[in-house]
Amino acid sequence: MEEIATFIKMKRRQSKLTQLELAERAGVGLRFIRELESNKATLRLDKVNLVLKLFGHTIGPIPMKRGIDS
Repeated sequence: MEEIATFIKMKRRQSKLTQLELAERAGVGLRFIRELESNKATLRLDKVNLVLKLFGHTIGPIPMKRGIDS
C-alpha cells in the first residue's frame, strides 16, 4: 500500500489540492485521506478507488513474481 500512498500524495500535490479538497472531490472524509497518505494498513478499497478515479487510475489484481520456492 505504500506505493498507493505515495502516488496519491504526489498526484494531489501536482494537482495543487489540499487534503480537504481531495476528500471533497472524491466523496470521502478528510480523515480517510490522511490515513491513506500516511499508509494506514487497513483501508476500504472502494474508497481508495474513489480517490484513484480522480487521477484516472484504479486498483486491480497484479500478478506476483514467483520465487524459486513458490
